Amino acid sequence: MEIILKQDVENLGFIDDVVTVKNGYGRNFLIPHGYAVLATTSAKKVLAETLKQRAFKEEKLIKDATKIADAIKELEIKITAKTGDGSKLFGSVNNGNVAEALAAAGQEIDKKFIKVEGGNIKRLGKYNTTVRLHRSVIVELPIEIIGEAK
Repeated sequence: MEIILKQDVENLGFIDDVVTVKNGYGRNFLIPHGYAVLATTSAKKVLAETLKQRAFKEEKLIKDATKIADAIKELEIKITAKTGDGSKLFGSVNNGNVAEALAAAGQEIDKKFIKVEGGNIKRLGKYNTTVRLHRSVIVELPIEIIGEAK
């Protein structure tokens, strides 16, 4: 079944993408929740026209996202966390903590656009995260988890 996405859907695609999914997933989840519409020939024509009109705006968005990406590459993010014995953390560090650290550094980015390798970090050390600013602008952000001074 071919559908047109009306919102970004994790592990499926971005807004206005035409994707093929299984019938049950499309009919029972995506379409009723408003995440997608059926990709009929008329819907595809309307989509092509809106994409053509949006191309100029998209260029500006990509330029802005690239500027933010360059600013993020310059940052060194260090997150302090409470530790137990050795290098094990009390709790974990996730994308929300990375978003807070970025906000403290002056870059407001929603946590849903940040991916931490493995989901949660439970030990001290250096890790890589990815920040998606636009569907075509993705930045690798190295972070370091350091222990709180006792």
